[in-house]
Amino acid sequence: MADSLRRLINNESCRILQEKLESWYKDYHINSCDQNLNRCCEIIEMNSMIQGQLFTILNQTAREGGHYAGVETIKSRLLPWLGTCFSSTTSGRPFETSLSLIQESIEKERQLREFASTRNHELQQLEKELNSTRLQLTLVQQDLKASQAQEESALRNLDRLNDYEQQVQILKDEIAILGAQKSVLHSRLARSRSPSPRRCQSRSPSPLPLRSCSPGRARLTNAARHARLVARFSEIYTQERLDAQNLLRTYIDDLEIVQRIIYVAAVESFHAAKMAFRQFKMRVRKTLSLTYSGPESLEDTVLDYIVRHEDLYDVQASVNEVIRAMNINPKISFPPEVDFIMISSLIRELCRVAFSMQTLVPPLDIAFGADGELFNESKYRRSYDSDFTAPLVVYHVWPALMENDSIIVKGEAVSKRGALWSRRSRSKSRSRSRSMSPILSHSANPSRTLLPRSRSPSPIRSGSPRPALNTSTTSDCLGPCAFT
Repeated sequence: MADSLRRLINNESCRILQEKLESWYKDYHINSCDQNLNRCCEIIEMNSMIQGQLFTILNQTAREGGHYAGVETIKSRLLPWLGTCFSSTTSGRPFETSLSLIQESIEKERQLREFASTRNHELQQLEKELNSTRLQLTLVQQDLKASQAQEESALRNLDRLNDYEQQVQILKDEIAILGAQKSVLHSRLARSRSPSPRRCQSRSPSPLPLRSCSPGRARLTNAARHARLVARFSEIYTQERLDAQNLLRTYIDDLEIVQRIIYVAAVESFHAAKMAFRQFKMRVRKTLSLTYSGPESLEDTVLDYIVRHEDLYDVQASVNEVIRAMNINPKISFPPEVDFIMISSLIRELCRVAFSMQTLVPPLDIAFGADGELFNESKYRRSYDSDFTAPLVVYHVWPALMENDSIIVKGEAVSKRGALWSRRSRSKSRSRSRSMSPILSHSANPSRTLLPRSRSPSPIRSGSPRPALNTSTTSDCLGPCAFT
């Protein structure tokens, strides 16, 4: 703009225009009409050139002020002047049209500015809402992460709780074992302080080898024997059962079959021991009832005698009976080279414990279990490979120990969904019957170990008829021969 103005000054157009106007004024009255018109046109042309330069300077000045700078000045001064100037010399139609167009364009520009301002404001509002939404999303993600962390922590705490429960159960078992050992030590100490019973040949007319002991021993030692037998039952579960399971697994790959075999052995051991206890108790009661006269009842005297003479129990006969029953059990199957005599040590310990448990008041027994029964949390623990949401028992691993109707030691069972009937059909298809005799066959392998022989010709195992009781015969032993 400064350069254009400088050129306008240097050209001296305004000064020349002024001089021409003054010269025309002097000669106006002496000039002809054509001469005056020519002079006017010349001055108009020069004036238009100056106006063109001024309008150029006006545009440059307005452009330097910005897009909307100088609008108010143009509206207030230039447009009215242009309208007045051109309307006074002409009809004003084209100039009015131009003015209206300019005004419309200015109005449109104003509307555009307002629309742009409104759009900018809306965009700012949208950005604020977007930022708020992003913030809320971030908070939700943080809450989700916190919830996941809490869930993981809860699962870890649940695992720790299960571990703690297992440790507590192990400690309880150890405490029970220590209590039983303490009771045994106290019993041994009491026996060492009292006169020891002597085994001798008796020529008394009494058929029973009665030992010197204070009456009521069964009731006096009932609590100690109860704790010792419960601890021993738990010890068999944790030691002898696992030993038998590892031994059977060398011949049988299916863990379910092995666990079924051990469970059936436990059930049959208790059954055989209870039957032997009943027979033993009947013989003792029958014999003592002939000559007994004492302050205590006959039942207490019979129980005391059995407690003092538990070593007379023919445990091998019960072992043979258990193996005979297992050979014909349809729920278990095994390869031909395997015989249940392999786990005879487990069966023998179970029979001894079961027999001793019948001398308690009240006696202890195992709970009845059947495949497909409803799982009872107070009766069994689930095996590690069980489905913890399954409601039914597929098969049992170890029986529960009961006193009257109360569970004092939980058993172990396996629960799985949809496997009960398939397992039953598979077990029936592969089971086979065995010989009724518990003695191993010599045809398969001559070098295999046979069942140990019994200590004496017990009437339970002997096939000969039982002879009558002879009170005049001298008793030379304290074993089962005293009742034959």
